[in-house]
Amino acid sequence: MPHEVHGVVARSKGQPVSLETVLVPDPGPGEALVQVQACGVCHTDLHYRDGGINDDFPFLLGHEAAGVVEAVGDGVTDVAPGDFVVMNWRAVCGRCRACRKGTPWYCFDTHNATQPMTLADGTELSPALGIGAFIEKTLVASGQCTKVDPSAPAAAAGLLGCGVMAGFGAAVNTGGVGRGDSVAVIGCGGVGNAAIAGARVAGATTIIGVDVDERKLAWSRDFGATHTVNAKDQDVVETIRALTGGFGADVVIDAVGRPETYEQAFYARDLAGTVVLVGVPTPDLQLTLPMIEMFGRGGALKSSWYGDCLPSRDFPMLVDLYQQGRFDLDRFVSETIGIGDVEKAFEKMHRGEVLRSVVVL
Repeated sequence: MPHEVHGVVARSKGQPVSLETVLVPDPGPGEALVQVQACGVCHTDLHYRDGGINDDFPFLLGHEAAGVVEAVGDGVTDVAPGDFVVMNWRAVCGRCRACRKGTPWYCFDTHNATQPMTLADGTELSPALGIGAFIEKTLVASGQCTKVDPSAPAAAAGLLGCGVMAGFGAAVNTGGVGRGDSVAVIGCGGVGNAAIAGARVAGATTIIGVDVDERKLAWSRDFGATHTVNAKDQDVVETIRALTGGFGADVVIDAVGRPETYEQAFYARDLAGTVVLVGVPTPDLQLTLPMIEMFGRGGALKSSWYGDCLPSRDFPMLVDLYQQGRFDLDRFVSETIGIGDVEKAFEKMHRGEVLRSVVVL
């Protein structure tokens, strides 16, 4: 029998979200019903609302979440009712060519729940990133549930489901930051500051935060930046070089995803250094770089998909680091809000006033 709950729905492009009655089915084979405890308000949800992802309205928003498994369907063995889980949007299949090659973080056939969640009138909803977690209960593929230590607060742990993992992984997994490295991060919002925190955990000794907002630069120092650069007042490339002995950083992470920031990242890295793109560009953006520079500077130009994470490996590890006091997830939570306050949270996020507003249910 369907569960009648309340969820945050974007009905049409660019219009304010609304709190709607949603019908959530009992889990079928391979599925899990999760009672959501907390869900972060991420830029991706705003992109869904504004039609920046696709036009499959209406959307059930929310994806950066933690909660407790209430029920599972046939064949589910990886989680059980009562488990505290962080939800992820890349449930690896274990069978595709990436998984068979031993690189499941690149899985090319990730899966979601097969049964739809609907509005009261039967209209099918498109859950954001296959999750849809601005809701009291949601239905996901069981592989989208990653069991973690239940002593971690849901408001903090849920952030591992997207932005924090994307940033941390961009530095540690994709960028391979290690002891003694120099790192620059362009864009010091939630993802960028998670990259800074990750670089600090990995042992980087010079960590440079770059932004145009002094408030975000102050946040970056809280997360471990040893130096900051205000791109409105300083030449980003020359300043990063000056802070790294005239050479450039070993790893430069673009957490913005625009041609101008990527070009800064490209020229601000050391010879044979690494550029990591984790900020998501819009489809219309174009970039031109001299091929001789691409060849002559060597190194690697990488994009980071979800921080190249393997949730079953990385989520519990990050919770452990949090509990050891080495990775401050609480600092990412700017405020906790109710499920009816998502539209106001979008406005605060757009103005750059918060790292994360977190819906607590």
